[in-house]
Amino acid sequence: MNIIVINSGSSSIKYQIFEMPEKRVIVKGLIEKIGLDGSRIKHTTVGGEQVEIYKNILDHQVGIKILIDLLTDKKVGCFNDISEVDAVGHRVVHGGEKFSGSVRINQDVIDALEECIDLAPLHNPPNLQGIYAVTALLPEIPQVGVFDTAFHQSMPPYVFLYGLPYELYQKYGIRRYGFHGTSHRYVSQEACRLLKTEINKSKIITCHLGNGASIAAVKNGQSMDTSMGMTPNEGLIMGTRSGDLDSGVLLHIADKMGLSIAETSNLLNKKSGMLGISGVSSDMRDIEEAADAGHEMAEIALEMYAYRIKKYIGAYAAAMSGVDVIVFTGGIGENDINTRKRIMTGMEFLGVLFDESNNQVKGKFAILSKPTSKVAVLVVPTNEELVIAED
Repeated sequence: MNIIVINSGSSSIKYQIFEMPEKRVIVKGLIEKIGLDGSRIKHTTVGGEQVEIYKNILDHQVGIKILIDLLTDKKVGCFNDISEVDAVGHRVVHGGEKFSGSVRINQDVIDALEECIDLAPLHNPPNLQGIYAVTALLPEIPQVGVFDTAFHQSMPPYVFLYGLPYELYQKYGIRRYGFHGTSHRYVSQEACRLLKTEINKSKIITCHLGNGASIAAVKNGQSMDTSMGMTPNEGLIMGTRSGDLDSGVLLHIADKMGLSIAETSNLLNKKSGMLGISGVSSDMRDIEEAADAGHEMAEIALEMYAYRIKKYIGAYAAAMSGVDVIVFTGGIGENDINTRKRIMTGMEFLGVLFDESNNQVKGKFAILSKPTSKVAVLVVPTNEELVIAED
């Protein structure tokens, strides 16, 4: 079975073609700068050759048409005819309360996703553009939507509700939804598979750390709590997002600086976080380099980043009445040796015996804890595209 997995962003389309159930990636690539100058396709062929193609890509439908042509190209493609594709899987950021799992896409699903645009105005519209494009160009091929929010629909009301008038939830859906659900689901399941333990008898804290970052408490295979909320800005300090913040601070800043709602949102989401604190960069590598060179605010930013994660790990261990496994994933979680060390230092009280020699690993599965540790600490590379293909 051949499946195209599409992650459609505001100006990009990431794609992978899977052969299932073998879980084999046939080809993959990135169409970027859609609607902008310098648009191009970076394509990896069946043989692993890297191909770059520069074309004027006006919109997502043009991008999907180019993708179809690429996949059937005699030199760089993988199919003789596009009819060899059995299904298309789409990453969709926000499914609201309507979807607690992946679904076959039809007009009712599209209508529901359009209703969720208010909840994810930056993410759902480009996700929908990918769906519209495939529907127009490949109407006979079934499509499935896999939602970042779906895994967290198991959170109980006392976790997902805010301390606001209840009618705001009833009228406008104001509640915590959580994100990165596909990643949290995958790495929690994969951790149990690798440790040969039963997921329905487990307490796992999954740390998805990248430019966007979130932590989840996964109890018996279900999300009990997660750090992101109604929007991806809640929770951890991130590359450019503030994370948890006294709501009164927003009112004070908006008043003092005369900011509009849009300008306040821009401050919180694009100018804050590690970039705003350090004044150096949103990239952890740049910040660590600056800290090593004696940059005071870069060092403080790194301390703040690790401290916030420690607090969430402690909180989720309390919420689940213990923890069996802590998982690191995402670009930072999988590759940043120093950040993992900062987070895990001083966790002995929780039953963690961290092994620094095991921590010298990047981008692959590893057990970072000692054999005698009560809590297993792992690196598990995430694979959200595979989850979409499997679903």
